[in-house]
Amino acid sequence: MQDAALSHSERLEKTRKSLKQLGVSGFIITRGDEYLGEYVAPYAERLAWLTGFTGSAGLAILLEDKGCVFSDGRYTVQLEQQVDHHLWERRHISLSPPKDWLKKEACGLKIGFDPRLVSKAQYESWLCQEIELVPLQENPIDMAWSDQPKPPQNPIQPHPLVFSGESSLSKREKLADALKEAGQDAMILADGTSLAWLLNIRGSDIPMTPIAHGYGIFYADNTVDFFVEPTRITQKLDEDIRVFPPSELRAKLTELNGHIVRIDPSTTPFWFSLELTNANIVYLPDLCTLPKSIKNSIEQRGSRNAHLEDGVAIVRFLHWLEHSGIGKTETELAEKLHEFRSQSEHFKEESFETISAVGSNGAYPHYRAVKGQDKVLTPNNVYLFDSGGQYPFGTTDITRTIWLGPDDPPDSLRDAYTRVLKGNIAVTQARFPQNLPGYRLDSLARYALWQAGLDYDHGTGHGIGSYLSVHEGPQSISPAPRTIGLQPGMIISNEPGYYAEGQYGIRIENLLLVKETFSSEVKNNFLEFEVLTFAPIDGKLIDVKLLSQQELAWLNGYHSQVRKTLLPLLEKELHPWLIRNCAPLY
Repeated sequence: MQDAALSHSERLEKTRKSLKQLGVSGFIITRGDEYLGEYVAPYAERLAWLTGFTGSAGLAILLEDKGCVFSDGRYTVQLEQQVDHHLWERRHISLSPPKDWLKKEACGLKIGFDPRLVSKAQYESWLCQEIELVPLQENPIDMAWSDQPKPPQNPIQPHPLVFSGESSLSKREKLADALKEAGQDAMILADGTSLAWLLNIRGSDIPMTPIAHGYGIFYADNTVDFFVEPTRITQKLDEDIRVFPPSELRAKLTELNGHIVRIDPSTTPFWFSLELTNANIVYLPDLCTLPKSIKNSIEQRGSRNAHLEDGVAIVRFLHWLEHSGIGKTETELAEKLHEFRSQSEHFKEESFETISAVGSNGAYPHYRAVKGQDKVLTPNNVYLFDSGGQYPFGTTDITRTIWLGPDDPPDSLRDAYTRVLKGNIAVTQARFPQNLPGYRLDSLARYALWQAGLDYDHGTGHGIGSYLSVHEGPQSISPAPRTIGLQPGMIISNEPGYYAEGQYGIRIENLLLVKETFSSEVKNNFLEFEVLTFAPIDGKLIDVKLLSQQELAWLNGYHSQVRKTLLPLLEKELHPWLIRNCAPLY
């Protein structure tokens, strides 16, 4: 029998037999792959195969007689819906950490883990005296999963200078200087986005994030050993980039014995630490992460262009939605949005799976519609979509919440929506000192909601890549006190929300570019935001009485900019609709 036909109970039985063969009493199953990315190829969907949970963040612990699946607040409802309650407990990963569950349920046991799928930081979060963590040479799920897909071997393409804005050599020279200054001989490159940025390459090994799977060793002389099948390289790389098949990685690592090697404890598989036992390991952040997040002028221009093309697609979709959306299912709506994006000659793919949520489904921040189980858009309902596109010069991400009449929306909905909008405007209009950590801005997004006793259980903003991952660090805006400061050139999302369980969800998201303030009113070096996203914000849901004059002026100014920017790019039959939906509010 093929695994696709096996029940989750039968899959558990097969996996538990694998555990016995490996001599352990339990196993920790992570969501990531060997490159620890947020999105994974089908072969690496081990957590989904075993538990049924398909969220992008999660972890499970399997014991001989029980198991538990963990995820965060974005997926609480999805966890309850997808995971068999007879087979698995379900826990919020922050409120009930895996370590606490292990202490209680696995005391005295040997618990296995796959060191290729776990970072050092994650491994250390599980350490406790009550259990023995055992790194395994084989993954018990891979042993049990007989029809597991093969890892992708897709071509690797160059990312030309016209889009990257800086040569690989220039980037490597700067990072090599930083390595030498720190007294380090080499750095392990395991993050696919770091490899893509540093080597100016792109790939298609996972959906919606154009990276190529591989590992690298970056040396202080600015050269790189790149471990990937040589047949995948479509054009010759720089001479200082040496390509080796993955089978030679272990041998190359032994050559680092006695050297000082930099490893990012959060983005590098723990396997490298176990292999480099005779090297002097220094655990510090990946040197690519910060410069990758600071977009140069070419990348900034590319992002602006990507948002112009995306804005055209969004307006076409909103126009169609108003006239033809009623009666369509959530998946049909998402497919129509994809169709409009595909009309752009530069559109490559979506930057993540579209969140298309009608009514109460919008209350799940990371809801995913499933064909045949999705809701139909009916009159007098709320529709939330969160979607993005990948273009060779930029990555987009936008959320809009729409009211489909014909009646006016309830006052309570308009009140909550307007408070979310006030939070979005407050962040957008912020002026702040250089290197201010993003968490210092988070309360601006929530203040108007707090005054009504409302809040939301997710961050306010994440970094965005340049034709790379739609979720990029190190910058963020969230309650978590991350100390990385905002710098000119960073792109970050601004997406406050509110979710009324069983009723609706609200989120308004624009992307923002951090830039220097040039104002005679400001004496010191301060920063502010440039809005990159161009799309109307639904005026039917706005209670103008709740907006200050300053907020109303911003909203009307934003809509004026949307109208002036997009009208020349749109077909004339859409002009009246855009003009009407960008008209000033009073």
